[in-house]
Amino acid sequence: MATEHGTETGFETEQEYVETEDGTRRRLAFVDRFPEAARTARICLWIAFAAFGVGALFGLIQALHRTNTLRIIPSSDYYTILTGHGVLLALVFTTFGIAGLFHWANTRSLGVSPTSRRLTQGWLWTMSIGTLLAAGTIVGGLFDWIPASADVLYTFYAPLEAHPLFYIGAALLIVGSWGAGLDWFLQYREWRSHNPDARIPLQSFMVMTTMLMWYLSSAGVAIEVVFFLIPWSLGLISQVDPLLTRTLFWYFGHPVVYFWLLPAYVVWYTVLPKLAGGRLFSDPLARVTFVLFLLLSTPVGFHHQYTDPGIASGYKLVAMTNTFFLLLPSLLTLFTVVASMEHGARQQGAKGYLAWLKDLPWERPEFSGVALAGIMFAAGGFSGMINAGMNINYLIHNTIWVPGHFHLTVGTAYALTLMAIAYWLVPQLTGKRLQFRGMAAIQPFVWFVGMVLMSNAMHRGGLAGIPRRTAEPQYDQVTFDAVVGTVGEMRIQIAIGGTLLFVGAMMFLAVMAGTWALGKPNSQLRVNGSIPEPLSGAEESPRVLDNLKLWTAIAIALVLLAYGIPLYDMVADGILWPGSVPFPE
Repeated sequence: MATEHGTETGFETEQEYVETEDGTRRRLAFVDRFPEAARTARICLWIAFAAFGVGALFGLIQALHRTNTLRIIPSSDYYTILTGHGVLLALVFTTFGIAGLFHWANTRSLGVSPTSRRLTQGWLWTMSIGTLLAAGTIVGGLFDWIPASADVLYTFYAPLEAHPLFYIGAALLIVGSWGAGLDWFLQYREWRSHNPDARIPLQSFMVMTTMLMWYLSSAGVAIEVVFFLIPWSLGLISQVDPLLTRTLFWYFGHPVVYFWLLPAYVVWYTVLPKLAGGRLFSDPLARVTFVLFLLLSTPVGFHHQYTDPGIASGYKLVAMTNTFFLLLPSLLTLFTVVASMEHGARQQGAKGYLAWLKDLPWERPEFSGVALAGIMFAAGGFSGMINAGMNINYLIHNTIWVPGHFHLTVGTAYALTLMAIAYWLVPQLTGKRLQFRGMAAIQPFVWFVGMVLMSNAMHRGGLAGIPRRTAEPQYDQVTFDAVVGTVGEMRIQIAIGGTLLFVGAMMFLAVMAGTWALGKPNSQLRVNGSIPEPLSGAEESPRVLDNLKLWTAIAIALVLLAYGIPLYDMVADGILWPGSVPFPE
């Protein structure tokens, strides 16, 4: 039922239409209904896309340098480029992209504008200033005349030391994201005051569940940076415990993967079925999936520390078990999303057990990009099971297999989903038609082929023992024996794949720049921004699923069980001992 403050379901409302002079009804674009929210979402996406462009360039430089195809920088600068690539893409591109997507989703779902313009501006400025500080410090490492650098890689724990401005910038980026979450929870409180008995609209439920997980998990890296790394880099304390800072980082370092992925899940569950021509198969299964991610995402970080000697094997076994439990929500998603797409295809007349796949709208970039991202994520899930297993992980630990895996997750599941949905969403946020649609139609396939080539070669290279995070992985004393193919062929694949990924990134940015600069406002916008109701709605699920306080309390309890005793053991002999001085001094 439509109300002044949205609907009980959060789907299409009468407020989405306006009556024209000739008596016909015209659908309002999001920018017409919520101009301030659209502006904030646009700013977030433009910053994300700018970081994406620079990060993609750094990625191309890495791919060509490592494979000895083309070297335009000295190997000593490779680690600056590697740090910039990781931070700009895994933290800045993701956090700003998620902020833009969630700002749209929460506002659209609730039908309520953000309640505090000052709060919105505050978190946006905080994140932006933090990004400038961190990115500026990283780039400073390329120039001798700039007295600041941060060659600490994306995993910025001790004993590698960065300039204090890098840590301050990282802290501001995270704190700003907390402010964004507060903004969305206040929107929900406003909506709830007018809909006391209604079920939480699905997109808003997903946004809030993701942010609760983010608050819980990002506390670890915030503590690491604010209480240890900033004072350490300023010289206020002489040493810190590397194992403790590693643990606090990885407490955050694996849940951040789900912070990247869950926004893609929002798109897969709520928008992809519509793009396929149908409806979401099950709202209850979507809610169960997000609750499971809230519960299980954080107490798994020790599986990144299987080789760390200061952590008892029992704690690592618990982390391994929890990690495998995370397969359940992923498999639920596979079933629900594929069923939703099949329903859409059959609604359009498709027949056959598998023939319906070819009748999906693959020519539309907003659909093809999201669908291809899901396919690549399935492949990433299989390689992730190898990472999760405590015994078999030793085979691929610190090899190029690992970046091959997470390029399938953040590099495709999140990145390609955001690019694809931008083709559908940006016209709604700007009121302009998408430009260069022919280029847009090709772009997801260029990215997909590039990622298949590069990630495939990285996984095989990892099985051969080729190390990651190395400017020159060629050694006279060591011969890498490929399981399938040759090392030379893998290098060629990585170089070609990395080049195709860069081309795909530039194609996407050209479409976005063209839409922003050349697109003209269109009152008869053709993009249909409505989302149809699911086949199985929220009313068919228990109301306890909406009890976010309960699920958050259980998630905290699971974290305490997984981390309480290990962290106590680490600080029992002194919170800064055994310590390490900064490296390099």
